[in-house]
Amino acid sequence: MSPLGERPVVAIAPAGADLRADIVRAVGVAGGFERVLAKSRDVLVKPNFNTGHPPPASSDPVFVKTVIELLYEHGAVHVVLGETSMVSVSTRRTLERTGMMDAALQARAEVVCFEDEPWVRVDTSGRYLRRIRFARRALEAHSVVYLPCLKTHARADFTASLKLTMGFAHPRDRIGLHLGRLRRKLADLNLVVAPDLIVLDGRRCFITGGPFAGTVREPNLVLASTDRVALDVEAARIIQSYPGNSLRGSPWRLGMIKRAVELGLGARGDEDYEVVRLNAKEAS
Repeated sequence: MSPLGERPVVAIAPAGADLRADIVRAVGVAGGFERVLAKSRDVLVKPNFNTGHPPPASSDPVFVKTVIELLYEHGAVHVVLGETSMVSVSTRRTLERTGMMDAALQARAEVVCFEDEPWVRVDTSGRYLRRIRFARRALEAHSVVYLPCLKTHARADFTASLKLTMGFAHPRDRIGLHLGRLRRKLADLNLVVAPDLIVLDGRRCFITGGPFAGTVREPNLVLASTDRVALDVEAARIIQSYPGNSLRGSPWRLGMIKRAVELGLGARGDEDYEVVRLNAKEAS
């Protein structure tokens, strides 16, 4: 439950000079790190390093490191950073090249490259995606924190929290996901695992192109929520606030979000959640 009431909250905080304080404020309004750690003090953190392209194509290691440090400060005993890059790309080399490997180790996180670990074939119970190989670490995780970036995506409309789940799927199985009905399949994939907290780095975003390169804008925002559908709707609206963006129509009509609503993965409409916009003074 949100500290503001029954409905989940999407907190939107301006990002200033003190990134740590901005993240703490946003997460506090959205439910707090304590909510995640009350479930388990073992936490799996999932960033976005499908490739090593610079933010917002991939996660900012400083942002990820800051969240890991905050999890430990709030009582976590073991934080795992888990990821797998796109097919034919070495996750370990990607993490090393971007500086994420060093940043994670400095923050005392265990780094897990899913391709080096066991996969489990799971039944999603979805309609458009039935079975897929899924990272066993993700299935066994007690608490999961998503750290998405914000960008448009040429095949899936945009990337935020729902799309981030792709990184748990076996790279070769992802090829099949792209052969048709990608947006619906991505929503079905989210039936397998649910994040306990999402902290989105919205300091920079793509408003066209993606996932590797695109037209960059700088919203300078941090978003936090426990509801992946609500967060993705608000993330899409941020992209849509810029002239010339590639997203058309209401976010609720975008294929991935529409299917997520059908599956009951989160909010079903604007009335199901609250948006709290923090001002610069509150976020500092």
